[in-house]
Amino acid sequence: MFGKIIFRACLSLILLCFFQTNGFSQTKENQFENDIVTVKTSPHLILSRSEYTNRLEGFWLGQCIANWTGLITEMDKIGNIGEIKTGDFYTREDWGKPDQPSIWAEGIPSNLSPTIDFIYAVSDSIWGADDDTDIEYMYQHLIYTHKTSVLSGEQIREGWLKHMKQEEENYLWVSNQQAFDLMKKGMIPPETGSPEHNPHYDMIDAQLTTEIFGLFAPTRPDIGLKMAKLPIQTVARENAEKISQFYVVMHALASTSQHDPIKLRLQIMAEEAKKVFPKDSYMAYMYEFVKENYSAGIPWEKTRDELYKKYQVNQENGYDITSQNLYCNGCFAAGINFGASLISLFYGEGDFKETIKIGVLTGWDSDNPTATWGGLIGFMIGKSEIEKIFHQKFSDQFNIHRTRINFPNDGIDNFPSMAKKGIEIIDRVVTEEMHGSVDHQNNSWIIPQL
Repeated sequence: MFGKIIFRACLSLILLCFFQTNGFSQTKENQFENDIVTVKTSPHLILSRSEYTNRLEGFWLGQCIANWTGLITEMDKIGNIGEIKTGDFYTREDWGKPDQPSIWAEGIPSNLSPTIDFIYAVSDSIWGADDDTDIEYMYQHLIYTHKTSVLSGEQIREGWLKHMKQEEENYLWVSNQQAFDLMKKGMIPPETGSPEHNPHYDMIDAQLTTEIFGLFAPTRPDIGLKMAKLPIQTVARENAEKISQFYVVMHALASTSQHDPIKLRLQIMAEEAKKVFPKDSYMAYMYEFVKENYSAGIPWEKTRDELYKKYQVNQENGYDITSQNLYCNGCFAAGINFGASLISLFYGEGDFKETIKIGVLTGWDSDNPTATWGGLIGFMIGKSEIEKIFHQKFSDQFNIHRTRINFPNDGIDNFPSMAKKGIEIIDRVVTEEMHGSVDHQNNSWIIPQL
């Protein structure tokens, strides 16, 4: 399925285009209709700001659809180790069928939907914030209002204390909650995510709150990682930090040319992003395991079952969560949810609906990996294409005050406004961090290549 020869050739071409000092080798300008990227014979890349706006709206819409759909099955299926046992995992046949209770639902299925199916806010309704979108929204707000590209520890702490509810229900869990408690006592990031102070540093938290920094640094993962470093370390270290970096790199590379099939683009992006992992880390082994099974045509359900056996039952490649005897066997852990996310990434093949369906059915903290890919693919195809896929218009209204506090306009925002702020942030990143320029006449960014 990967087509090794074609894959390597395409990977070389993409990396040549984006990272080589001498720029592009084309003899004349190539411009693709409705594309985000214009290629020129110079060591610069030109990106359309107007097209990027549509894609940022797609990011927020895609995240919301995937997040809320994933919430139906969140923690329904976590395996059968320890005190909490959830029976057989879901399969493709369970899509559209009755939802089963989560580990904390006391036998009651999800109140969001009686069946496992897409959830979305139609055009005359409003999306509610959740933990997959609200902290990213907050970080964008902080960068925008502070007029900076790189937040300081003090700015992050002040932002958390202003925009998080002091008591439950504050939609914070494990590492995020611990970091918040430490901030209330006066501690400043990154100490709030250090293993000495935060025993949950290896949980999933940073994965779902920092991907957006990659989108603030189009084609430049190095800048995206620089911007995301302190927000990631606010709640994560070691393996969880590396996994979060993987997602940041994926999002930074999502601005590549649209003329290649999205399936191939995602594979190329993932191959580049995996370089953040140490070669002997369990994340590197997980990545290769899922990719090889996918390439061999093994069904995703079997790959998921084998992933569970390898890493939660047998604890291979140094993944020792089970031996730590955590609540729900570490169902919130960074590692197993990263493995689950790879299954929906590879087997979804860039298809928006299929990726979400697989993510929702794979198990564990199913709304989180699903929201990540819903946001990324939503960005790659744009808001308009998402609405074409579903044959309907969606709401672009967003209520950040469902989960957070003290934002303007009583917390009511909209995707166009959120995208506009993102564009203005990128203007600053391009000029101050990348040493590029904004061409207002042609509504584009001119980005120097490494």
